[in-house]
Amino acid sequence: VQLQASGGGLVQAGGSLRLSCEASGRTFRVYSMGWFRQAPGTEREFLAAIVWPGGSPYYADSVKGRFTISRDGAKNTVYLQMDSLKPEDTAVYYCAADPGRTRHTLARSWDYWGQGTQVTVSS
Repeated sequence: VQLQASGGGLVQAGGSLRLSCEASGRTFRVYSMGWFRQAPGTEREFLAAIVWPGGSPYYADSVKGRFTISRDGAKNTVYLQMDSLKPEDTAVYYCAADPGRTRHTLARSWDYWGQGTQVTVSS
């Protein structure tokens, strides 16, 4: 499974960005996709994930109410809509995928990773 993330960039505080992550290859093996981020000198942080079929999205407390994850199954793509961005949201954002349906938030629990996309929020 290959993951291609896009949509990062520079935005002012209070602004919005939408990240996309397209899965290709053996996508039939994937039942969970999610987003993480990593700022310099920190560990990779869970943000949001979605499980299918029928699972509801789940979020880290730090982004709940500001970030929304969604999925377009026909396009094998997961999105992360990020609103009310803050300077502390600045990081490299990664998408991840996994064959399992467990609601896990640890980076080591996810099998597939995309390349990161930089998000910079200016004050």
